Amino acid sequence: MTDVKNLWGGRFTEKPDAVFAEFNSSFKFDKRLFYADVRAGIAHAEGLFQAGILTRLEAEKIKNGLVTLLKRADFDKSYFNDANSEDVHSFIEGKLVQLIGETGKKLHTGRSRNDQVATAFRLWLREEITGISLTARQLQKALINAAERQKEAVLPGYTHLQRAQPILWAHWCLAYYEMLARDRERLDEAWRRTNVLPLGSAALAGTSYEIDREAVARELGFEGVSANSLDAVSDRDFCVEFVGACSLVMVHLSRFAEDLILYASVEFQFIELSDAVSTGSSLMPQKKNPDALELIRGKACRIFGHQTALLTTLKGLPLAYNKDLQEDKEAVFDTVDTVKICLQVTAIVLENLRVNETRTREAATKGYLNATDLADYLVHKGVPFRTAHDAVGRIVLYAISKNSELQDLTLEDFRNFSGEISRDVFDALSLEQVLASKYQIGGTAPERVYEALESARRDLEIEE
Repeated sequence: MTDVKNLWGGRFTEKPDAVFAEFNSSFKFDKRLFYADVRAGIAHAEGLFQAGILTRLEAEKIKNGLVTLLKRADFDKSYFNDANSEDVHSFIEGKLVQLIGETGKKLHTGRSRNDQVATAFRLWLREEITGISLTARQLQKALINAAERQKEAVLPGYTHLQRAQPILWAHWCLAYYEMLARDRERLDEAWRRTNVLPLGSAALAGTSYEIDREAVARELGFEGVSANSLDAVSDRDFCVEFVGACSLVMVHLSRFAEDLILYASVEFQFIELSDAVSTGSSLMPQKKNPDALELIRGKACRIFGHQTALLTTLKGLPLAYNKDLQEDKEAVFDTVDTVKICLQVTAIVLENLRVNETRTREAATKGYLNATDLADYLVHKGVPFRTAHDAVGRIVLYAISKNSELQDLTLEDFRNFSGEISRDVFDALSLEQVLASKYQIGGTAPERVYEALESARRDLEIEE
């Protein structure tokens, strides 16, 4: 193994142990921060010039050199392959010095890797949060499209995984739309707290150079600067908040996946997944497995693990920076990659499923899903709800003994339990009326659901 290139060493008389050097190196994963770190370097060079530390010629030489590094990285896909740097920061400085000479060594004036990495990380994550939110928006659009394709489809709603009341398929889709709307709000909040510039905090005590931190912040698009240098270099709250927001994204995607895994089973047969999002068995020729959904459900766990790892890493750290914080990168990087692909695959699943409307409608009319509506019917006749609830419970028990659904009982059957029941009860128990009666805001009445679909689509269009 060749020697690792470090940004330190003057105080040392021996080389690091080779195994330790490999253990200590983060370049293999933090090279993802290359573009963000170079951008921050360009802004820092301008800040050094404005502070009178660099001449205009030096500043331009550094900035042009950094731009050249960006171009070379874009052009040469193997640019990072042969690097033997401790981290992305030493890689950039080494390449810059190779390119422009001794002037490149002046770039690190007034900053430490502690505030440097925090700045690059925030820059990088800020853009990734925006990208994830836009991907979630695409999934919201896919949910609306899936709802509108079969917006009259009816299926049973469940509590305790027992059939409860009929709902529209579109109402089910909109439930997940709302979850994603909250997820995007949380991502926006995480973005806001990420968008604070730590550069200028140096190692921990702040910089002694007259660098205009607010000007650097404006140059990089940050909304403000950190107020305390100790906090700034050791703060990873933004990572925890981001991964926490993503954890809830994955909770919602996992619930979505679990619903559809059940609905796609032979026992339910509510939906059919196309071959595009299914796989088979190496042994059993008849199998069609919902692997896309199972992977989404499974990948949620790794995001929860990343959040736990970050919290555990931070809880015992003294101020200010500690090398433990190197562990934040892989957790956040993997969270970004995992959440992005899961959102994309979920949208693809929605584009490749069909609701078996005959089967779901049949399921929605069996199992006494209109029992609550019978109780409500009695309430409208002046019967106290608790009394009505008891009467309907006994009617259901009777219907079970007759192997009959409520709507199939006779008027005489009903009147044996309550004299308030008239022939209009059969209209009240019809599937159409059961759905239509849930007409308050947020209910599953077709009129309300169609309004909600239009409103959701308008909201997404406003963002464009």
